[in-house]
Amino acid sequence: MTPYDKYEAVIGLEVHAQLSTRSKIFCGCSTEFGTAPNSNVCPICLGMPGVLPVLNKHVVDFAIRMGLATNCTIAHRSIFARKNYFYPDLPKGYQISQYEEPICQKGFLDIELENGSTKRIGITRIHMEEDAGKSIHDAGSETLVDVNRCGTPLLEIVSEPDIRSAREAYLYLYKIWQTVKYLGICDGNMEEGSLRCDANVSVRLKGETRFGTKAEVKNMNSFSNVERAIEFEIKRQIDLIEGGGKVIQQTLLWDAEKNVIVPMRSKEEAHDYRYFPDPDLVPVVVTKEWINDVQHSLPELPDAKRKRFVESLGLPKYDAEVLSQERELAEYFEGAVNNLTKKNPEQFKSISNWVMTDVLRVVNEEKISISDFPISPPNLAEMVNLIIDGTISGKIAKEVFDEMLKTKEHPKTIVERKGLVQISDTGAIEKEIDAILAKFPNEITRFRSGEAKLMGFFVGETMKVMKGKANPKVVNEILKKKLEG
Repeated sequence: MTPYDKYEAVIGLEVHAQLSTRSKIFCGCSTEFGTAPNSNVCPICLGMPGVLPVLNKHVVDFAIRMGLATNCTIAHRSIFARKNYFYPDLPKGYQISQYEEPICQKGFLDIELENGSTKRIGITRIHMEEDAGKSIHDAGSETLVDVNRCGTPLLEIVSEPDIRSAREAYLYLYKIWQTVKYLGICDGNMEEGSLRCDANVSVRLKGETRFGTKAEVKNMNSFSNVERAIEFEIKRQIDLIEGGGKVIQQTLLWDAEKNVIVPMRSKEEAHDYRYFPDPDLVPVVVTKEWINDVQHSLPELPDAKRKRFVESLGLPKYDAEVLSQERELAEYFEGAVNNLTKKNPEQFKSISNWVMTDVLRVVNEEKISISDFPISPPNLAEMVNLIIDGTISGKIAKEVFDEMLKTKEHPKTIVERKGLVQISDTGAIEKEIDAILAKFPNEITRFRSGEAKLMGFFVGETMKVMKGKANPKVVNEILKKKLEG
């Protein structure tokens, strides 16, 4: 047993999701990313004296959506508070957030572990708040401040300390990412900061019930960085304790290039922020009718979609997991399935194979989203329908697929224009097979002596002579009859 085996990690994640609203949380300024610095601002988000914030209703809608999707209790009354701290990119000197009475509490998400078991991660709270600005430290000896992001609406999703490993943290964060994207409330772009994650990490001896001293790890802008940073911090704390030292409560920054964690500042407690109710904002009152309206508007979520793909469509679990990763991909797959002429598990699996291999290959190579993929779901289904009814073979379909990528034409148009209709005429195929068999008498003798793999050789020769247009099923039937008869 190594020293590391004696300890267990206790991890909680604080995830900030930037909401996909067109305007900010308390004013009408645009939330567009990438505009000129300090251009999307007004007296309200700049904190000018005498201005009054007005809450964006869409932010509340989005908070309720996330709360329902994560099994939270939605508060019928919640209030905003001022979180006071000084930082150059916080013009007001405080951040409007929620503290004692958040809008969502006591929820959970289930994650599936690698061994197939399910683990429930509790969610303490989800609350609405505004974002701060951005300090830019790479301008030589100066620090520049861009306040465009001030007032951008956020949801902070705070987990219970139920996570016990870096891998579990990765899986939980992925589930959060998947959920906000399915709900359409956040684009989930971690590189642009649309989804940000801080991790509170402590360690304790296995069997111990008290929590150890926690450190907060920041600056993790990808799923892999979250996993690597937490792994590093767990090991750091264990090494420190085993060496006779003590873990101190502090905020740490992950340096992804050097794979190290560096101290940022001592970790604040809630009382350090001097929270108090914001006097400029009235309580948020959410009625049962409002909650019911949001509930009825929720899309089918990933777990339910994955289960339906397996149980109703007969897909393998692996296929269902890949196809349900993102809502747009699942909708593309289902759009193709709905246009099949024959709806059965075999054809559903055929569509799944095309999407997971050929479609996703192009999407990944071209670095495009599925919504920008040039072949529409109905056209993909039409191509598979041509395979089903014997018009083209699977091999010819590859050529049709490549042509559709270039021209966006209907598969039938391409097949007719290029003369790709599959030959199923038994007489024509038999004539070519007879000529091939006459050409390879030694191979016939070897086949009949037990070299069954030579069947593939004869099929290949036939397809070569017929330029890939022969119906493979008919070819195999005729060859089998002539070679084994």
